[in-house]
Amino acid sequence: MSISDCCIKGFRWNGTPTGRTDTLGPNAVYITGSNPDIAILFIADLYGWTFPNVRLLADHFATEINATVFVPDFFGGEVLDFELLNTNQFSRLDLPAFLSRNGRTQREPEIFDSARRLRHELGFRRVGAVGYCYGGWASLRLGAEEHAKDPLVDCISFGHPSLLVKEDIENVVVPVQVLAPEIDAQYTAELKSYTFETLQRRKVVFDYQHFPGVEHSCFLRGDENQPGERAAMERGKNAAVAWFKEHLVV
Repeated sequence: MSISDCCIKGFRWNGTPTGRTDTLGPNAVYITGSNPDIAILFIADLYGWTFPNVRLLADHFATEINATVFVPDFFGGEVLDFELLNTNQFSRLDLPAFLSRNGRTQREPEIFDSARRLRHELGFRRVGAVGYCYGGWASLRLGAEEHAKDPLVDCISFGHPSLLVKEDIENVVVPVQVLAPEIDAQYTAELKSYTFETLQRRKVVFDYQHFPGVEHSCFLRGDENQPGERAAMERGKNAAVAWFKEHLVV
C-alpha cells in the first residue's frame, strides 16, 4: 500500500495554536514554549507543519513537558490541501510527485541540520525528536549510531511511521518510544515485530505501546466519530509526555 493510503480523514481539535512562526536556519518553523534548556524537534506527517492538530499537539508538549517545541517546514513551502487529504482525494494531490520532491533523500540533510542548530546554535542542553507518519523514519535517523560522537538527539518518540526501512531500526542507539496502532498498512506486523526484537537484541532502551482497534494517523487525527480514536489520541499524547519527561527532564 502506498503512503497516500495512510492519509485518512482528519479531525481538527478545538482551540487555537498559541505559538509563533519564525525560522530555524533556512526552514520556516512553528515554535511554542520557552524553556531554554529542553527542545523537542517535531517532524509532522503529510499534513505538514501548518496543520492545526500538529500545532495544537506541539502546544500540549510545550506546556506539559515544559519544553520549547519546534515544528519545521520540511516540505519546501508546499502545503497539501487538507480537505483533499481528509476526503481521500489522493488522485487530485499527485502525491508521488510531492514525495519525489520531499522524500527521504531530499529532506534528510535539512532534518539533521535543524537538530544540530538546536544543540549547537541555540544551545539547548537536552534535545528530543518526535515524528508521526513521515516523521517516523526521520526521528529514527536522528538517533542513529552514525551521530554517536556528536548526538543530534537524546531520545525519540514516533507513531505510525511511513517510509520506514529495517536499517532505520537497526541503527538507532538512543532511547526509543514506539506508538503503534493495531491497524496500519505502513507499519506492518512484520516491521512491528522487527522493531521489538531488534531493539532488544541491540540493548536499546525502549517503550513499545500497542493501541488496539485504531488506525494509522490516530495520534494526530483524534476523530470523535471513529470508535476509540479520541481516547487513543489522548493516550498517545500522554505517553509521549511521560517519555520525554523521563529522558529530557534531568
